[in-house]
Amino acid sequence: MQEYYKHDILLKNIKENLPDIKKLLCEVNGHWGCEDGVYRFYHYSFKVYFIQDYTKAIVKLLSKISPNKNKNKFCNLFEEIIKDGIGKKWELKHNEEWSKNTRPILEAFFHARYFLEMAENYGDTLEKAPELLPSGWASLLSLYNLR
Repeated sequence: MQEYYKHDILLKNIKENLPDIKKLLCEVNGHWGCEDGVYRFYHYSFKVYFIQDYTKAIVKLLSKISPNKNKNKFCNLFEEIIKDGIGKKWELKHNEEWSKNTRPILEAFFHARYFLEMAENYGDTLEKAPELLPSGWASLLSLYNLR
């Protein structure tokens, strides 16, 4: 029963932070976010490392809307993806194994961006936490260990 209460708290938190969610999503999907970050990966440019700043900003906002007030705000899978994809500093030797060193950066960005998109979508469309779960809402519940 307590988990269902947290579903309501999650939706409330999303709605309260919807302006910030929309603003960040606009930045992330703008030219210097996803568009340039993905290009930099395929161009073998060290500037792909800059997309980590967007990932960190998204994770910070996702943490803020979490209904979990303990330090384990996210599920283990997301934590692992984020750990592997942020905090990376470019080194010349990374060019020798470009994909191995930079794909985790993009993977973390894409996963974080997905959850931000789901928060925006369901913050806009839901009036209350649903009992029959749309996939995107269910994934948000999974992110916060509520499913």
